[in-house]
Amino acid sequence: MAGKTAYKNDWLKKNCDRINLTVPKGKKEKVKAFAKIKGDSLNSFIVKAIDEKIERDTLQ
Repeated sequence: MAGKTAYKNDWLKKNCDRINLTVPKGKKEKVKAFAKIKGDSLNSFIVKAIDEKIERDTLQ
């Protein structure tokens, strides 16, 4: 099992950037629940929301 964890951590380091996000108490669970309704993970939902905001603001 340790090999899988090391592999995943190595892959994440090479392919992803991390953003530390702080939200008001209770907001995380609200967003997480909404993401689940939409069939997304919390991370996927946040990434999609950022992409949509950038696209919207770029087109104006």
